[in-house]
Amino acid sequence: MILAIDWTVTPELIDGWKTPNWYGLLFVTGLIIGYFVVKRMFKKEGIGEETLDKLVMYMIIGTIVGARLGHVFFYGPYFDEVIDGRLVEGYFSHPINILKVWEGGLASHGAAIMILIGLYIFSKKTVQKPFLWILDRISAPIAIGGTFIRLGNLVNHEIVGHPTDVPWAFKFHQYWNSSTKMYDATPRHPAQLYESICYLLAFGILMFLFWKKDAWKKPGLIFGSFLILIFGARFIVEFFKVGQTARDEVLLINTGQMLSIPFVLFGVYLVYSALRKSDSKKTPEKEPLV
Repeated sequence: MILAIDWTVTPELIDGWKTPNWYGLLFVTGLIIGYFVVKRMFKKEGIGEETLDKLVMYMIIGTIVGARLGHVFFYGPYFDEVIDGRLVEGYFSHPINILKVWEGGLASHGAAIMILIGLYIFSKKTVQKPFLWILDRISAPIAIGGTFIRLGNLVNHEIVGHPTDVPWAFKFHQYWNSSTKMYDATPRHPAQLYESICYLLAFGILMFLFWKKDAWKKPGLIFGSFLILIFGARFIVEFFKVGQTARDEVLLINTGQMLSIPFVLFGVYLVYSALRKSDSKKTPEKEPLV
């Protein structure tokens, strides 16, 4: 007999009501914690709350719009299709469904792209500081936000892992298996929990770098570390996940992994550049030979 955790938590906070739900509550919790983290960082540098409020608006809009559009364009489905005898509505066939964020379907890669665009505008128009300045300061808050979003996926019985016999496997009683056309409580890897724990660890490391190692003095070091930690973890955890699209089941690496690679490589470049510039400043200039 395989030992497993019976996961029977329902997404609804109130039985019979789709909203409010646990996903939304956890999402907002992550945003609130992130807000206070940035507030403390800004206070350290003498930046007022008015500027912080503007940043929050950029972040919220970028996260929600980017994550949703990322899911729509990266994962689909784009048009109506019948999968295993069940009609699945496509986003392009029913554009109104794109707005139904509360039903789930958010992609971290899309959020990352839209947040970067929003933060670039914020850095140039609001604080008039280098782009990397703001990226270094929002990295930890984004990590803690991702932690709670993945917990929301856990509650929603979505983004599940492959079947396994490990003792910490979860039986997701509300997971709909599109292959068998029925709810599937097979013991599986709690991939959402793996990812959530990784993001929480990343949050701790990034906070340590900022507050204990003064990494904020080396532009790009914190943000580069963020990209390596978050998307490196995402790449690894994807091996335990059930593919989110049909093509993911036949590819050597899935869509999430392919999207993660450029983020990790860019992170390595930023960390290398930050450390190299820091070392060059410490190296004393040689006096010219007479």
